[in-house]
Amino acid sequence: MLCGSLLDELTRVHIDDPSEDALFMPIDDLNDARNTFVVFQPDEDDPAWLATVAVLDEGGYEVVRRDTTRREHEATTETSIARIANDLTIWLAARNHSGRPTRQISDFQKPP
Repeated sequence: MLCGSLLDELTRVHIDDPSEDALFMPIDDLNDARNTFVVFQPDEDDPAWLATVAVLDEGGYEVVRRDTTRREHEATTETSIARIANDLTIWLAARNHSGRPTRQISDFQKPP
C-alpha cells in the first residue's frame, strides 16, 4: 500500500494501486501557495523508501527519490507532471512493498 501526503494540509491519501493516473492527480494539485509538496511512501512506521515532489519557486518541480535499502538518493527537476508520474510509476514498481514478495534479479552466466 502506498501513502501520498499533501503535507501542507496534513492530508493523507492512500493509493492502493500506484498507477500513473493515481500519481498524476496529487502532483497536479500542487501549487506554490498551500500544497507545496507531496510525499509518496509505504504506509509503514519506518519506510525504507520515499519519493517527494515539490513545487519550485522558479517553476517546475523537484523530484527526490530515496531508498535506504538500495543506497539510492537522487534529486532531479522536471516541468512535465505526466513525465514525473510516469517516472515515479516505474520507480515505485521496483520498490519493496509490504505484503508483496520482493523481486530478485540475478545474472545467470553460462559455464565456460
